[in-house]
Amino acid sequence: MDLVKFVKLGQHKSPDTMLEVGVPQGSVLGPLLFAVYCSMATDVIASHGVRYHQYTDDTQLHLAMRADNTASSLCVLAACTADVKLWFMQNGLQLNPDKSEAVIMGTANQLRAASSLSSVKVVGVDLPVAEDIKVLGVILDWCLTFDKHVSAVARSCNYHTQAIRHIRHLLTTELTQTLACSLILSIAAHCSMALQPEPSTSCSQYRTTPQGSFIKCQDDHTCTHC
Repeated sequence: MDLVKFVKLGQHKSPDTMLEVGVPQGSVLGPLLFAVYCSMATDVIASHGVRYHQYTDDTQLHLAMRADNTASSLCVLAACTADVKLWFMQNGLQLNPDKSEAVIMGTANQLRAASSLSSVKVVGVDLPVAEDIKVLGVILDWCLTFDKHVSAVARSCNYHTQAIRHIRHLLTTELTQTLACSLILSIAAHCSMALQPEPSTSCSQYRTTPQGSFIKCQDDHTCTHC
């Protein structure tokens, strides 16, 4: 099927342009069409025995390796990303190494054994190994303690709590509840299942902060519906 694109503003419409590669941006179907368009890249990844996860324009590669023998696994990763880059180029797309990140996860002993590994070659570029990485709003660290994620959530909740507190005298109780639920509970609830079971004592901070926020900004009126 031939695809065309055009721009329309009011009663004005631009000439049709043939769309040979890619998907149109700015439409409600953009993310869905892009996911369908890039879905075939997973076959290239799977052919190297590498696990993957795709979400719109975000592609994650997961590779298990031994701490005492990282060279062979990294060669597989380098070959896989090189083939993925080639597939993207053949289909009118281009990978951006500047937006790529690499992280190594494991136990404390495994990380010590692989401490000499400071960079990973991805699409021909040496990426420094990061201490943590953000995946769909969740900060994952080397040992999956979630400490940084919990701290970030607590800071964000406290920030919005203080912001609401400054204008509390201008708001009704119902409106304060709505703001607190949308700005604070939504942040606290996002990916909260990732913290079950509790990986560290910092989860107590994660759990008490939203509740304390409601008490502060609603004058002892707790939120009963969100």
